[in-house]
Amino acid sequence: MKLIVCGACGRMGKNVAEVAQNTGVEIVCGVDLHPCPMPFPVYASFQEVREQADAIIDFSSVQNLSERLNFCKARNLPIVLAATGYSDEDLKTVAEAERHIPVFRTGNLSLGINLLQLLVKRTAEVLGENFDVEIIERHHNKKKDAPSGTALMLAESVNEGFEQQKQFVYGRQGLTGEREKSEVGIHAVRGGTIVGEHEVMFAGEDEIITLSHSARSRKVFASGAIKAAAWLCGKPAGKYGMSDLLKDIVK
Repeated sequence: MKLIVCGACGRMGKNVAEVAQNTGVEIVCGVDLHPCPMPFPVYASFQEVREQADAIIDFSSVQNLSERLNFCKARNLPIVLAATGYSDEDLKTVAEAERHIPVFRTGNLSLGINLLQLLVKRTAEVLGENFDVEIIERHHNKKKDAPSGTALMLAESVNEGFEQQKQFVYGRQGLTGEREKSEVGIHAVRGGTIVGEHEVMFAGEDEIITLSHSARSRKVFASGAIKAAAWLCGKPAGKYGMSDLLKDIVK
């Protein structure tokens, strides 16, 4: 498989390059607003790309989203969107692209996190209204968006378990009054070099159940992105995510 990596000079781009090298996947080139020396050519924009590839992995920011999607549409290339922090307008742009090409988008490419989603939903279904739910996510001090896309994924899974009856509360400050049963609290911690930690706490009468996941290396996400790209090749145009990939793994 031949890949183009967008955000090639960032932390995740470099991890994708390392994992690809160890698994026999070829990266034909990278794209980054600030090109850097890599074992493959790195361009400042997709307008410079002439290499042929099977798919694109995008770990860059949401900046210039339309450029990379238009490139994919012009070449009929599938793309794995691994960034977070998309606005409503960005999501409309992505939805339009899904009409023309296969687009794989997820807030987290870790198999463990996606298993955690299933466990969180089931736990909410079983425990019900007698338990309050709080989500705490921790990331490094360079992360630009909060809460994390993964925290929002987990919150949505909780809400599915509660049949969409909960409202999300982002942090608390001042005299907020007693906690409402309808709340799911979501809290963001930023510091140091934390790769990514997510904790979902179910607090009930005299007992607490905590489900958590800790990523110890970014290679977890890089490996997931490469698996997603390989799985996406040959798929028809449309919207895909980790749940689709997991269904094939479980078969």
